[in-house]
Amino acid sequence: MTQRIALITGGSRGLGRSTALHLADRGTDVIITYKAAADHAQSLVAEVEKKGRKALAIPLDVGESATFAAFADKVKAELTRVWKRTSFDVLVNNAGDGNYTPIMETTEERFEELFRVHLKGPYFLTQRLLPLIADGGTVVNISSGLTRFSSPGSSAYAIMKGGLEVFTRYLAREMGARKITANTFAPGAVETDFGGGHLRNDPKLQQMISSMTPLGRTAVADDIGGAIAALVEPSAAWINGQRIEASGGMMV
Repeated sequence: MTQRIALITGGSRGLGRSTALHLADRGTDVIITYKAAADHAQSLVAEVEKKGRKALAIPLDVGESATFAAFADKVKAELTRVWKRTSFDVLVNNAGDGNYTPIMETTEERFEELFRVHLKGPYFLTQRLLPLIADGGTVVNISSGLTRFSSPGSSAYAIMKGGLEVFTRYLAREMGARKITANTFAPGAVETDFGGGHLRNDPKLQQMISSMTPLGRTAVADDIGGAIAALVEPSAAWINGQRIEASGGMMV
């Protein structure tokens, strides 16, 4: 049986890191990308290897689409070198950052940056990597609960994630002939360093969100990483073209 391999963008910290570790626990090798935190990336590689799985870390800025062709070539070369194959099985488009700016204060520059990172980047990176994804593989695009409920200050970010959700449905439709599935995974509020630790560092915000959530708390990274790992299991392959929210029932 061919060893399963997952590629996770933004895998050095937070949700990407947790997803990589949960996948390793389930027997999947991982390739992660990082933008600047090389030390965090290499630390994760070491943790995955301690679990008996292979791991690689490759630098990538998902906001710079001009680099994607070279990145795809690098991935193909590493697949050949480490796994003696030229394909992988799971793509998780996770990399990104937060935005907490009201509409009246959002600049065009910031809007365009969010567009490059959260919509244009995943679209064209996926396009470049699809020839390397094995038939029967799967793509997960990380969205946000903010496409279902609104929180002042997140309009530009949520708009990009909404577009990503539409892309997911079209991807599922067009890749069906290759038996490649595509789903949106939408976390709710999670205590990580995302957005500079916006939620993690604000006890009052944590309390407010907990009061809106039937389970009575905010999420931590492992709540999300474990769920993503379950979604990409072969046993979940009949889930396709769907938006799956993991928010503890926030504002249900």
